[in-house]
Amino acid sequence: MTPSPTEAISIARKLATIRDHWNPRLIAELNGQEIKLARIQGEFVWHAHADADELFLVVEGELRMEFRDRSVPVRQGEMIVVPRGVEHRPVAEAECAILLFEPAGVVNTGDAPRSERTRDPIERV
Repeated sequence: MTPSPTEAISIARKLATIRDHWNPRLIAELNGQEIKLARIQGEFVWHAHADADELFLVVEGELRMEFRDRSVPVRQGEMIVVPRGVEHRPVAEAECAILLFEPAGVVNTGDAPRSERTRDPIERV
């Protein structure tokens, strides 16, 4: 169900419908951007997005954004922007919930080979 432009979106309600990890769900769109919600745990794949910046906002828990030269902890209520072209890998030791902002059509695994983690297209919740 697509919310009307003036309807409030409950992040908690949307998150309650998501049980699996590394399977982002589309919850809203604006100005060519998609807002996605996901639960994550463990390590994702190393990848980059040549033409897209990504914003990760931690809703619950904590993640570690790994770059080839360093790691950045991102705690609940914090966010990190990964610039286009920068190779990265999100990691969550324990389950973590994130809100993602990225241009429409961005494939979650970026330039990495397609795998069981690739989600294209993204399901809407």
